[in-house]
Amino acid sequence: MEPVVVKHIDPAGLKALQSSCLVVDIRDDQSFNAGHIPDAIQLTNENAFEFLAQTPREQTVVVCCYHGISSISAASFLLEQGFQDVYSLDGGYEAWAMAEQS
Repeated sequence: MEPVVVKHIDPAGLKALQSSCLVVDIRDDQSFNAGHIPDAIQLTNENAFEFLAQTPREQTVVVCCYHGISSISAASFLLEQGFQDVYSLDGGYEAWAMAEQS
C-alpha cells in the first residue's frame, strides 16, 4: 500500500478553491463558535462517522485546525478513508484570519 501524501494549501489557495471545496474545522467547540471560515463544518470525534457516511469520497476537502499541525493528521486519516482530494490548511485558522484582515 502506498503511503498517503497530504497536500497543503495556503489561505490564498483556499480562497481560490473555496467555492468548490468542503472546509472541515477540527478545532474545539469554543474556538469554532468564536469564529470559523465561512461555510466550514466542524468535524469532531462525535460526528466523524456521520461525516464519513454522508460525504462523497470525490469531494475536495480542506482540513483546518488552529495552526496547521493537527490538520495534517486529520487530512491523512481522511485519505486513508478513501477521500481522493484532501488538503491541510497551512497555518490553520490563525493564518486564514490574518490573511482576511490584510
